[in-house]
Parts: sequence; C-alpha cells; structure tokens
Amino acid sequence: MNLSYWDIAIVLIYVIGVLALGFYLSKKSSKNLESYFLGGNQLPWYYLGLSNASGMFDISGTMWTVGILFVYGLKSAWLPWIWPVWNQVFVFVYLAIWMRRSNVMTGAEWISFRFGDGKGAKLSHIIIVIFAVISVLGFIAYFFEGIGKYCTSILPWDLAFHFLGYEVSSARSYALIVCGLTSLYTVKGGMHSVVATEVMQFIIMTIACFGVGIVAYNMVGAGQIEAAVPGGWKQLFFGWQLDLDWSNTAFPQVTNKIKSDGFDLFGILFVLMVLKGIFASIAGPVPSYDMQRVLATRTPAEAAKMSFLTICVLYIPRYFMIVGFAVLSLVFLGPELTAMGSQIDFEQVLPLAINKFLPVGLKGLMLAGFLAAFMGTFAAFVNSAPAYIVNDIYKKYINPGAPDKKLVQLSILSSLAMVVVGIFFGFNASSLNTLILWLSSALYGGYVAANVLKWIWWRFTGNGYFWGMLFGLIASTTKLFFFPEYVDIFVFPFIFGFSMLGCIVGTFLEPLPNKEQVKVFYKQTKPWGFWGPIKKEVMVEDPNFIPNMDFKRDSFNIAVGIVWQMAQVVIPIYFMLRENTEMVIWCGILLLTSYLLKKYWWNHLEKTA
Repeated sequence: MNLSYWDIAIVLIYVIGVLALGFYLSKKSSKNLESYFLGGNQLPWYYLGLSNASGMFDISGTMWTVGILFVYGLKSAWLPWIWPVWNQVFVFVYLAIWMRRSNVMTGAEWISFRFGDGKGAKLSHIIIVIFAVISVLGFIAYFFEGIGKYCTSILPWDLAFHFLGYEVSSARSYALIVCGLTSLYTVKGGMHSVVATEVMQFIIMTIACFGVGIVAYNMVGAGQIEAAVPGGWKQLFFGWQLDLDWSNTAFPQVTNKIKSDGFDLFGILFVLMVLKGIFASIAGPVPSYDMQRVLATRTPAEAAKMSFLTICVLYIPRYFMIVGFAVLSLVFLGPELTAMGSQIDFEQVLPLAINKFLPVGLKGLMLAGFLAAFMGTFAAFVNSAPAYIVNDIYKKYINPGAPDKKLVQLSILSSLAMVVVGIFFGFNASSLNTLILWLSSALYGGYVAANVLKWIWWRFTGNGYFWGMLFGLIASTTKLFFFPEYVDIFVFPFIFGFSMLGCIVGTFLEPLPNKEQVKVFYKQTKPWGFWGPIKKEVMVEDPNFIPNMDFKRDSFNIAVGIVWQMAQVVIPIYFMLRENTEMVIWCGILLLTSYLLKKYWWNHLEKTA
C-alpha cells in the first residue's frame, strides 16, 4: 500500500496520543482492585457506553461484515443474528439492571453471589473462571494473528528479522509492536486508561466511517450497483430458500462462498437464529469486557443507559462504512477479485478498497481508525481477565486478607502474563488452532442453558450450573471433532438440549443448598421468572418487598428494541443504494420505536432500577 507522509503522520500522532492519554490517567487506577478493574464505579455511563462500542468495533468483524454484505446484500443484515447481535437489547432493557444490583466485580464473583458456598457453588465458580481466562487467551491469540495480517496488507514496510536462529515474519513483528504498545497503557492504567483511550478511539473511528461513506456515495451510482449484483440482492426479506444466483454476474465464484457457508436454506437458518438468540440473550453477556462495563457503572439505571448508548452510537456509522467498502468493491475491484481465482479472499477486500479509493489524509485516518478498533478490543480483553485471576482465585482462595497495593501489583503482573501467554499462542496459531478452537467453541457451546436458568429458576443450584456447563462442553466437543462439517447454528438445539439435561440432573442430585443465599440474591436482584417459593418466603419476611412484575413490559421493549436496532443497520445501506422509499420507511420505524422505548422503557428506568 502506498502511504503519503500525511497518512503516516496521522497514524503516528494517533499512537503517541493514545499512549500519552493512557499513561496520564494511570495513577487513578492504583488505589485498589475496584479502581483498577472498575474505575472505582465512578466513570460516567456515557463514557462507558462509548468505550463499550469501541470494544465491539473490531477489525475481523468488520472484514467479515463487508464480505457478507458483498455476497448476500440486504439479507446480510440478518446474519449477525447468529451470535445474536441484539443480545445488547436484552442487556439494556433489564439484564444490566439485574447485574449491577449485585455490586460484584466479576462474572465469577456474581456466581458466588447467586449460589453461595458449598461444593456445587465452588465448582460453578471455578468453571466460570476457567471459561473467562481461556476465552481471553484465545481472543488474544487470534487478535495477534489477525492484526499482523492486517498490518502487512496495509503498511509498506517489511519488518521481518531473525532472532536466535528463529525467523520472525513481518506480520508477527507488526503484531508484537501493536500488542506491546496497547499492553503498555492497558496494564499500567487499568480501567481508567482503557475507557479514556477507547473514547478517543471511537471518535476517530466514527469520523473515518463517515469519511468512507461519503467517498463511496460520491463515487458509486445506483445504476452501477444494480449492474454488479444479482436479482434479489437488494431485498431484505426472504423465503425458505436464499434464491441468490451469482452465476451470471462478474463474480460467479461467489456461488462457492454461499455453498461453503451453508446458508442456502435461509428460512430454516433464520428460525434457528431466533431460537438460539432468545436463549443466548436471556443467558446474558459472557464474563468479558461487556459485563465488566456494566459492573463498572455507578448505579443500575446507569448500567442500562450505558448499554442503550452502545447501540445508539455504533451501528449507523459502522454500517455507513461497511456498505461504502462493499459497493466500492462490487463496482471497481472486479479485476483484483477475479484474479484470486475460484475463491475470493474476502479478508483482502477491505485493504484493497482502502488502498485504491481513499484519498490522502482519509487513508491515514482510516488506518488509525482500524488500529484504534484493534487496540480498543485488545485492551478491553486484557483488562477484563486478570480480575478473575486476582479477585476470584488469589483473593478468594489463597490470601483473602491481601492489602490493596499487593492486589493491584498482582493485577498488573496477571495482565502481563495473560498477554505473554496469548501472544505465545498467537506465534503457534497454526499448531494450536484446533486446541484454541476446541476450548473456546466448546465452552461457549455449554454456556447458554446454565446461564438462562441461573436468572429465572429458584431451584437451580451451583451443582446444576456446573453439570450443565460440563454437559455442554461434552456436546460441543463431540460436534467439533466428529461432525465438523455441520454449521454450528444447525446443531445448537442438540447442544442446548444436552446441556439442559445436565442442568436438570445436577440440580436434583441434592436438596437446595444455601436457601438463605438464594433469598438474598432474589431480594437484591429482583428478577422475574419462576421464583414462587422464594418470593413467598421473602414477602413474608419483608412485607414491604415489591416483586418484579415487569415481564410483559420487558418483553414488549425487547421486541421494539430489536426492530429499533435493525433500523439502524439497514438505513445506511438503503441510503447508499439510493433506495429512498425503503430508507424513509425505516427512518419512520426508527422514530416510532425510539418513541416507544422512551415511553415504555426510559420513563420507567429510574423507578424499576
């Protein structure tokens, strides 16, 4: 890639600026663990919301989204439901309030708050610590591998060198530099530095996103897009079949991509995405940076506002950029993509588009923006996991009376250790890929069932939680090694069912232990669900206690919120495609859903929180 001195200067100024800001704020995080990992619960919710959005703005996810928009057109707006992308709606409607009421520091500490002590509770606590640490190590390894490939595709310098007879490639050199710089301010400054730098990073990314969208809108016309795509590409809705035929276009090889993805039966895929999405969303966020920001807010109401803001600021600018790169690639990158042969490498679409279409200055801003996206996500993960090591292992089991200064020092050392181990995995990604994939995929596969029941069922125990996670681990591992050809979403019902069996069996192996702790949890958290016996006892003990009766309103707000979020995804796409009628309709839907959320969610927030 050809970079001007202006582009290089913009990237260097960004790097120096983010390091200076991170180190400037580092003193605020040295008081105690709460200050280091949660910012002392003093950070404003709007800063945390921007920080959370920045952490979700990752490079690999952006590359994937550009690729699926290129291939599937408007229907690609549904594909992120696989995770599901609208789990954040469940969080801001009610889960953030429930989580923040716990007043804990980590997801593992929350497990102890829910289940208390005892063998089953300790097993459930340990397994969630393992889940958090392994997940972060896996993400660091993949980020290390990904940022190296990205840097070599956009930066012109070859940084390969030999060290003690070992050849370090240019990609790994770049990855070491970027990960090292990010770790400096993350490890030193904790939550204060992470949030402040991510706010700055989000501003840079947003400016770059709109810059890309403006360039694409001025370069590409509606007729050019129409000529480049197959029939049905601009249709949002679908039937049981995908019905998208690329064979008579300039990119017939895209048909191979659709076959390899396994998304031909789009109707069945959609049903399974909704089924999985509902349960995965009720389960709540995994013990990672998203949960950490919820726990870092000052009050339960601010936790909900923080999660709401994340959606407000993320999707429109992000998709304005994504659709901009997609249409530029469709119209102008024909020769480059055709030269790739029968399989288009969609990871190369983004760097090719940046190099070919962005003017001087905006190219540097875009590179700084993507560097910011990586650094923000990397920093968020690095800052979240050591809390589980120090707070949930060392402080809980080894040295409960350790002074704050020592705990902060151990937190810094734990962060460094996590980075080193993660980078080691990244250096050996080819040989460790299967292991990392097994650990992360299997643990995630077993996460949903147990974490749904922990919120809504009074009889659920720590023993049931552990066995549910273990059964899910077994089912996910079986799928990964013996049925790798099946798309994960299609086997989710079987993994979920097997994990649910483990939850039920484990729960009824013993009478309900720690009943008093369950009552404390219910009274403090105030969840809705199947809490009949516990609710009766709590109301007898405390006649002033008011149980949660908001299930119907929360369900309505979730449905409205999902449509509200979807509008923010499709409006930039319709705008870029000049589909003005559809854009106006969805703008109206956005305004209507915003009004409904204001009336039935925001206006009730302070009372319910």
